[in-house]
Amino acid sequence: MHGRYRPIFSFEFFPPKTDDGARHLMAAVADLKSAWAPDFVSVTYGAGGGTRDRTIEVVTRIQSELGLTTMAHLTCVGSTQKEIASTVDRLRASGIENILALRGDPPKDPSGAFQAVPGGFAHASELIGYLKSRADVDIGGACYPEKHLESKNAVEDLHWTRHKVEQGAQFLISQLFFDNEHYWAFVDAARRAGIQVPILPGIMPITNVAQCERFTQMCGASIPRELLERLRRVQDDPALVMATGIEHAIRQCRKLLEGGAPGLHFYTLNKSHATRCILAAVRRD
Repeated sequence: MHGRYRPIFSFEFFPPKTDDGARHLMAAVADLKSAWAPDFVSVTYGAGGGTRDRTIEVVTRIQSELGLTTMAHLTCVGSTQKEIASTVDRLRASGIENILALRGDPPKDPSGAFQAVPGGFAHASELIGYLKSRADVDIGGACYPEKHLESKNAVEDLHWTRHKVEQGAQFLISQLFFDNEHYWAFVDAARRAGIQVPILPGIMPITNVAQCERFTQMCGASIPRELLERLRRVQDDPALVMATGIEHAIRQCRKLLEGGAPGLHFYTLNKSHATRCILAAVRRD
């Protein structure tokens, strides 16, 4: 099914807020590792940049205790260049060699606008350029098949995506999407714009209707009408919601791999069941 290449499989987690959450997370990661041996896992920075220490702790534990290649998310939120340098030094000292460089979501502010701290960075491209100039790490960036919420249009969005690559991003991971046409159209436009790095599709299995609608509203992604109608018909039955979400993701992932996507990056929401089900179907093909 996969032709001449072996697709990359990776999982994204967020840092837990409590020690109990940390135990559950390590169990979920270990569960996915034993079943599917992912190529790498990533750990987010948390909204507002407030989980920096937890992120460093978790990526270090996953890599040292479970032996998985781990990528730390790093954002511009609330950090000066000096503080970012200190964080990178801590990550490198812990053996972390991969960073996903992001601007990050603005802290809750009446204007909703992102404000860089004095001595900090205002854009992911600035952070990427800085990491490229001073750190011996592999650098990834984000991309948005349905454009970033703050971009005026797809052309402007693609301009900034290309700028990230020119600054040093070696691969891109896409924002979640539920219609593969958005991904393929973006990849085609990126290639025509001279962007040649791998573009890994981001997959979020739908396990909760309200949560999914909230996520898509926050990030500017859309849910196909037919899928949303199916989900709303069963929204009061958690098992049927999960089954519907998994079924859609399986079809989505199969088509992506058949079309030549370089792999799949799963937004796990710190749970392993849905991702396991999807991979069981996709990797069996």
